[in-house]
Amino acid sequence: MGLWQVNADTMAGSRFVVSAAAEASACMFALHKGRARNPGERVWLDAHSPAYEARLAGDPITALLLRAAWGNHWIADFLTPTPPSDDAPDFSDEIDRIRRTPPDVVHADLEVSLRGSLPAALRRDDLAERAAGLLEWVWAETVLPYWPRRRRVLEADIVARTGQLGQRGWAAALDDMRPGMRWLGENRLQINTLDYPPRDVTDARLMFVPVTPRMGWVSWSSDRRFSIVYPCSGVLAEPGAGQVPDALARLLGGGRAAVLMLLGSPKSTSHLVALTGQGLGSVGRHLKVLLDAGLVQRRRSGRSVLYYRTDAGEVLVAAQAR
Repeated sequence: MGLWQVNADTMAGSRFVVSAAAEASACMFALHKGRARNPGERVWLDAHSPAYEARLAGDPITALLLRAAWGNHWIADFLTPTPPSDDAPDFSDEIDRIRRTPPDVVHADLEVSLRGSLPAALRRDDLAERAAGLLEWVWAETVLPYWPRRRRVLEADIVARTGQLGQRGWAAALDDMRPGMRWLGENRLQINTLDYPPRDVTDARLMFVPVTPRMGWVSWSSDRRFSIVYPCSGVLAEPGAGQVPDALARLLGGGRAAVLMLLGSPKSTSHLVALTGQGLGSVGRHLKVLLDAGLVQRRRSGRSVLYYRTDAGEVLVAAQAR
């Protein structure tokens, strides 16, 4: 299995990071696969796959590069650099790191992902530039128009996971992060179930990077920065989740109805703020009205107060779906 040996200092110093470049890479891989994991992703793929496929059809070298980089259970390392340990790394800086990858490193990474020799058509020096250009196109055309909401979704996932971490420890925060990943205890973190040699991550900088597509990978750098890119919570990743019906918005007001729609599963105030983009004061006022109306209830979980729909709230929301 893919096993990382960590220590207390590594885990204590780890952090969650939102990376626009990781989101663009995950979206590029989702477009490459063409398979939707939820209805919201299906809508997004239907909207953008034709232009993506047309772009690659007009650039067969880049299309071949991407097929080679996807490889056999391994993505070519140069395509997924480890983000800097900033809270919000700059997209252009991250893409420039891909663009500056030396040709010999690109070729070596592709041979690892292919588990074999590089096709003659890819023995050229401009592959890093082509990959960076494709990522910039994916970002500008398929991600940037939705980025404010996607960023709120990613931040909401981070809020939820840090809450789990504070209440129930690393096992709760990490066990469902990505397929095959589990906290084994005794400073052992199982990354996946593939047959890779163990890796020493003691006294390193470890980052957890959520993305909205159902994609994930790991990466590391020579200065002992490690990252785990994982799909954020599935229900949060659906662009249609929490969409407010017009009738409910007219009845309760748009902001209050949005809060009620999101409380199908328990969420904290900070979680709701991240998801809705509303201010803390506004969310608090909406919750008070919903509580007074008997549409939501609250309970304490560790240090957090979680809100959820009551039976009356469920009936009201269900009525809008008919």
